[in-house]
Amino acid sequence: MAAAPAPNWTTPRDVADRLRKRWSRGDFLTQLADGTPWEPLDIPLRGPKAGDITQHYDETLAWATSWAPEHHRHMRIEYRRLGGRLAGVNNAPARVWIERREDLWKLLGVTSTANRYAALLAGARESLPRLADWMAANPVKVVQREADWPRLQATIRWISDYRGPAVYLRQLDVPGVDTKFIEHHRAILTTLLEHCLPDDRIDTDAARTDLAARFGFLRKPAYLRFRLLGREPLAGFSELTVRADEFTAPPPGTTTVYVVENETTYLAFPQRPHSIVIHGGGYAVTQLSALTWLHDVRLIYWGDVDTHGFTILDRLRRTFPHTQSILMNRSVLLEHRGQWVKEDTPTHQPLGTLTPDEADAYESLVDGEFGHNVRLEQERVLFHVLEDALDDLR
Repeated sequence: MAAAPAPNWTTPRDVADRLRKRWSRGDFLTQLADGTPWEPLDIPLRGPKAGDITQHYDETLAWATSWAPEHHRHMRIEYRRLGGRLAGVNNAPARVWIERREDLWKLLGVTSTANRYAALLAGARESLPRLADWMAANPVKVVQREADWPRLQATIRWISDYRGPAVYLRQLDVPGVDTKFIEHHRAILTTLLEHCLPDDRIDTDAARTDLAARFGFLRKPAYLRFRLLGREPLAGFSELTVRADEFTAPPPGTTTVYVVENETTYLAFPQRPHSIVIHGGGYAVTQLSALTWLHDVRLIYWGDVDTHGFTILDRLRRTFPHTQSILMNRSVLLEHRGQWVKEDTPTHQPLGTLTPDEADAYESLVDGEFGHNVRLEQERVLFHVLEDALDDLR
């Protein structure tokens, strides 16, 4: 049987690749971080057998030459006796040794990275021991962000040390750190803050993607836009945009609130006494939940006649069960058959708050009774139909 061909013998690249895999897993840096003393590392070599010297002489010579010591200054090569009566006795590489940690760094070309990691770890141990523990356990994640790590560490330290009133992320006073940097590194900052901050400074009910809410920063406030219908302007304004958390009471004399989705419909909404109209903005309608006074007024919602329109109505009604809808039924849909368009991404979740008429239209849309992904947008409904519906409400 022929001897194994040369490609199956261990090459210097094979050894380097094997060591680099361990580097990429973080094995060597973890040992460095743990203070584990270096023990010489040995790797056995798979090489030619005695018969290969005569049968594959050129390949054997090339393989042995590739392991010449002058080409591998960062390894010590251990030899074994190879040969016999026909080919003579030769010394063949059998095992390589990495005697020092520094030799491994040089072999892999990572000396500067390893030294930088050690320096970053030492700095964290002086100022942020809990962060240092994470760095020791996750060295690869640190070296992957080597250039940004000083700013990441400074950000974690600033947040850990801060004890003042809640601020916006924009107010972090860290050199070289702005909101773009924070957003770009949001995932790793979330992980580090969860490790470094005490439990009472982490809102576990907030989504991990919402860094501000999870760690007690101020968030961009929600704004609501509304028009006054059928009354004198308020402080000279017929339309206002206000912060939802400050919209704590209705304008004086308001007894009815309309919520619509389409902006043009909102702007053209007919005048009605003692009423305002709010621009809902799709699923942003959930921001209305902060307006507890809506429980005490007549609340009327009008959205697109499509699966998402009914889903938004359902969400609003879960907070305000007394919510009425207008123009969201089968008859309005069929009356405007020529105005139908396609709904791009329909939904089909169960909606428990719909009235029988609403549920009939919703289920027909989900089942495709009228066609594939039928949608009647609010702005396509004839305006006199809206006016008639409002008159019927009165």
